[in-house]
Amino acid sequence: MPISTFFGLETTLRGILAHQQAIDTTGHNITNANTDGYSRQTANLGATDPMLIAAGVGNGNVMAHLGTGVGVQSYDRIRDQFLDLQYRAQAMQVGYQETTSEQLDQVEMGLAEPGDNGLSAQLNKFWSTWADVANTPSDPAARQALIDQAQNLTSTFKSIDTQLSNVKSQATQQYAAITGAGGDVETIATQISQLNASIKAFVAGGDKPNDLLDRRDVLLDQLSKLAQVSVTDRGDGSIDVGFGQTGTPLVSDTTVNWPQALSSATAGGKLGALLKVTDSSPPAATPGIIDSYRTQLNAVAKQLADDVNALHNPGGTGTNFFTYGAAGTEAGTLAVNVGVAGVRTSAGGAAGANDIALQITNLRGGTADKLYTAFVTKIGGDLKNAQTGDTNSNVLLSSIQDRRQSVSGVSLDEEMTNLVRFQRGYQASARAMSTIDQMLDTLINRTGSVGL
Repeated sequence: MPISTFFGLETTLRGILAHQQAIDTTGHNITNANTDGYSRQTANLGATDPMLIAAGVGNGNVMAHLGTGVGVQSYDRIRDQFLDLQYRAQAMQVGYQETTSEQLDQVEMGLAEPGDNGLSAQLNKFWSTWADVANTPSDPAARQALIDQAQNLTSTFKSIDTQLSNVKSQATQQYAAITGAGGDVETIATQISQLNASIKAFVAGGDKPNDLLDRRDVLLDQLSKLAQVSVTDRGDGSIDVGFGQTGTPLVSDTTVNWPQALSSATAGGKLGALLKVTDSSPPAATPGIIDSYRTQLNAVAKQLADDVNALHNPGGTGTNFFTYGAAGTEAGTLAVNVGVAGVRTSAGGAAGANDIALQITNLRGGTADKLYTAFVTKIGGDLKNAQTGDTNSNVLLSSIQDRRQSVSGVSLDEEMTNLVRFQRGYQASARAMSTIDQMLDTLINRTGSVGL
């Protein structure tokens, strides 16, 4: 095949265009250095298909390949899928631990322990007022102080029970907002399905929609903090997204399957933590966090009432000091059942006798106090564990993110080096074009002129 006179110009033009495209890609990286979720891109340069020509005059049919220059073979984004899997698994842990810590912190605040207004202080004052009555059984003021303190004690029980109910209610509302219509899960899933459609169309046309792939990965990162996420590549650019181990994909190609029922045992992430806080009947009949705390608080209230009533009303023929409602409502329904005149200080009823008052006073530090101490210790321990888990999981997430950034992130120093390198290539190609242009000028405008 004969070689065109302008063959060299075409070759150098390809070099100019290829280096221009590489410079454009580098500029795209530099401008997105601080863009969340952006993956560094590279323009892969490669030799274009050579031209088959005769090797030379007199060599028969011997043919040779003449290079035609350079071109951009592909635009690739630098991404490590294994690090993405690690990041999303750890993000799920962060979502779970952060949410658990936040919910338990609200519970602990409601206890107000240690402090003058906490139940421990109220119990201590209650036993002290019984001691005052034992010292002066016939003193109406001491009896009135006892009744007032007993009412303060029951109010504190109700306050803690109400706080626990509020935490559970707020967690339920938060879960509903995230999973309901227009919530985070549906919004993210819808965006992923739309990106699936766009990416699949570009891939079918032989393109690599790198920026769209980055946007989809950012959405997957956000989703992984809400619950466990699994991704299955469909081979055509689209993906299926599993969510919370429900068995049915949240997103299948361009279809969104939501709502779905999540389980506190398998969901993970923020939603799994909210379910664990609010569950009333999770697997194996294990109560959720709040219900288990309320059960312990009810046990304290019942133990206190039963212990005091057993001494205040021996034989059960008189009047109980405390009353409470049905099982599971003791803390919220605990109430004082006697007035000043109804306070019983002695089994015999003799004036000035104080045997019952002394016996009730000696309940200080007994079973009810120990149950409450165990209750507070349990909450404190759970909160401490959640806070430690929150700190540790965030440290691990930051470590994985650093590793991911070292692969996918934009290094301005490296990009500036590439910019200079591609600029030099562009200049060299332009210089080669100028040289060929001068040769052609001589050939076209001066060939045949006299005086050469």
